[in-house]
Amino acid sequence: MSFNNPSPEQIRDLLQQIKSIAVVGLSAKENRPSFKVAKAMQSFGYRIIPVRPAITEVLGEKAYADLYVIADKIDLVDVFRAPEQVEPIVDACIALKIPCIWLQEGVINEAAARRASDAGITVIMDRCIYRDYMQLMR
Repeated sequence: MSFNNPSPEQIRDLLQQIKSIAVVGLSAKENRPSFKVAKAMQSFGYRIIPVRPAITEVLGEKAYADLYVIADKIDLVDVFRAPEQVEPIVDACIALKIPCIWLQEGVINEAAARRASDAGITVIMDRCIYRDYMQLMR
C-alpha cells in the first residue's frame, strides 16, 4: 500500500491551525532552501524553531540540537534532511506526541511516513510547505 498525502483541503486546514514549526535541518545560510522556506513561513506569522546541531540561532530564534530538548509546544515538524535520516525524526515525533510531520519536497521515506501515520501523526511527504501555503492560503 502506497502512502497518500492529505487532501489540499486538509492541508489548508492544517496550515490554518498550526502556530509553531520546528524546522529540522534549518541552515543559517541565507541561500539554502531551508532558510528561504523558514524565513517565508516566519513572515506569514508562524513561529520557527530551528533544529540543527552546531548553530545557536537562526532567524532570531534560538536553535536546538534535536527535538527532545525543545520545551515549547511544537505543532509541526518540517524536515529538510536526507530520506535515510527521517527514521529518528519520526521516532522523536512519536515519543514527543508531535501531531504533524512535513517531509519537504524530495524527502521521501514511505516506511517512515507510514509508521508516523500509524502512530496518529498527520504526515505530508514530498511537498514544499511554502508552495502549499502560497497555493492554498493566498
